[in-house]
Amino acid sequence: MPKRKPSPKWRSGCPLNASVEILGDRWSLLIIRDMMLRGFRTYKEFLDSYEGIATNILADRLRKLIAHGIIATQPDPADGRKLFYLLTAKGLDLAPVLTEMVLWAAAHEDTENQALIRQIQKDKEQFLATVRQRWAGKTLPSS
Repeated sequence: MPKRKPSPKWRSGCPLNASVEILGDRWSLLIIRDMMLRGFRTYKEFLDSYEGIATNILADRLRKLIAHGIIATQPDPADGRKLFYLLTAKGLDLAPVLTEMVLWAAAHEDTENQALIRQIQKDKEQFLATVRQRWAGKTLPSS
């Protein structure tokens, strides 16, 4: 059987490679974190996050996450010129991945936010259910 050619948008057909090409930079993961854990939905909220993302990087990462169907936009009903950024079902499916990354870092690095770590360690399934519940009815279908 001949080898299947990888999709032209990926360097290889490896699933890990596809994940890294979509999410392999810190800003994309931090945007998703801020949406999941902090409920951020506006450009200004992301811009004001304490990691200090530059506006050009933020705009680029939001476009990339939209293009990959991880987040979507919705007009602000109060001001049609503004957008809300919402997780798609595909984006929300990253919650267990980010949770495991938090636990891995907590086990191997000197990190802060011990309250979050304890909450996850106490009952990871309940933590994930809470994240999903927070976004229930707010997520958009993956494109």
